[in-house]
Amino acid sequence: MWQRLRQARLLGVTVFGLLALAGLTGLGVWQLERLAWKEALLARLANRVGAAPIELSTVERRWQADGDVEYLHASVRGRFHHDKERYLYAPQPGGLGWHVYTPLEVAPGRILWVNRGWVDDAHKHADQHAPGQSAGETEVKGLIRLTAPPGLFTPHNEQARNLWYWPDLADMTGSAFPAPAPETLPFRLEVDASPPPPGGLPRGGVTRLDLPNRHLQYALTWFALALALIAVYFAFARHRLRLGAAKNKG
Repeated sequence: MWQRLRQARLLGVTVFGLLALAGLTGLGVWQLERLAWKEALLARLANRVGAAPIELSTVERRWQADGDVEYLHASVRGRFHHDKERYLYAPQPGGLGWHVYTPLEVAPGRILWVNRGWVDDAHKHADQHAPGQSAGETEVKGLIRLTAPPGLFTPHNEQARNLWYWPDLADMTGSAFPAPAPETLPFRLEVDASPPPPGGLPRGGVTRLDLPNRHLQYALTWFALALALIAVYFAFARHRLRLGAAKNKG
């Protein structure tokens, strides 16, 4: 067999084809594994989002145990420092907007940053959405989120202008409070959409829950390319072998 392939000058093509086939098949299998991982993640997300809210103390215990607190539904009590709001750049198709981050004092010297929701640029500052501010101790419910590192092309935060492109919680605290700064919890809370605050702003429920899941499509694409490679190889090899047989007869 290998002699015939060598005579038809197919040996190199065959080796390359086998390597390419292994690569394409491996990519397809990897996407199936990613599909299983993503489906488990979506199932866990749906279970956590739909669960009854848990207390902050429970969230902290889980954080200390294994750090697995992302998307936990929590209920937290504390006092907002509305005069120390921080604004995260969050444009929408309808125009320029901001996520309003407000420190919630959950205990003396301890704060939890709360993303209270979205406002348009015309209602960015605290006095422009004052009806939605709660005085004194309040209860807020929402989803616990962890902060991912900024991307390669994420602009640098501009503390002096109170312009944030990613929620650097420690820097937010340092820019909002005089030294010594209060203890900052290592995660944030994104408030539920319901009930809306008086006046409707900030608009809660900003957590993105529609995580893309195209891994099956990607897997089918890689397997289809593998089948196409097989078909092309056999068509090409058949042609070369026929030419070789014809030359031998001549």
